[in-house]
Amino acid sequence: MKKEKPSATININSEEVHELHKLVAEGEGQQLEFKHKVSHPEKVVREMIAFANSEGGTILIGVDDGGQLVGVKYPDEELMSLNEALQKYVRQTLVYHDSLIKLTEKRSVLRLDIPPSEKPPIYFRPNEKENESYVRVNDMSVKASKEMNEIIRRKRQKKDIRFYFAAHELALMKYLDVNPNITLYEFQQLSGLNRFAASRKLILLVLANVLKITPSEKGDKYSRI
Repeated sequence: MKKEKPSATININSEEVHELHKLVAEGEGQQLEFKHKVSHPEKVVREMIAFANSEGGTILIGVDDGGQLVGVKYPDEELMSLNEALQKYVRQTLVYHDSLIKLTEKRSVLRLDIPPSEKPPIYFRPNEKENESYVRVNDMSVKASKEMNEIIRRKRQKKDIRFYFAAHELALMKYLDVNPNITLYEFQQLSGLNRFAASRKLILLVLANVLKITPSEKGDKYSRI
């Protein structure tokens, strides 16, 4: 008969279980994700990367999509599977803290707290030739564009950004006076700039806090702050 292995960090008091219930009641969102278990560790790694590239967050393993605390029976095996996937798919340092909240003698919730990375973006490497990056948007982890990765990298550097409002920027502001947002392609069409030049201008405007970028699976959208 297989015995449950002890975890590095064990929380067994009722107060922590109560706090867990309160956290789960908030539902999945910008900084919280539920996983029934680590069935597909590469998916959990992508979620961890998204939190590290954003404002950080928490993954609760042993909580289903409906918010039920189902727990996992062998949390150390779940954690081992996850660490193997991290070694396989991530070359950079991805910091996280794990703790265990025991629900019963046989079931626990594994909690992963991921702080924002100090050296973003963190990449997921499905093979030797590809790099993928992810960011957190509401309750989803979205694949990041080149522009988003550049913004993430430069925002953490906290350097002053200088730019000038010239004809292209003024045309963009007029466009956003009557439209809620614009894509990179639409800005290319509006300005007549090539992709690289249009991309650079949008990145600078985001870094200067003139625009905000909203990543999505269908492409980034830029809007006024």
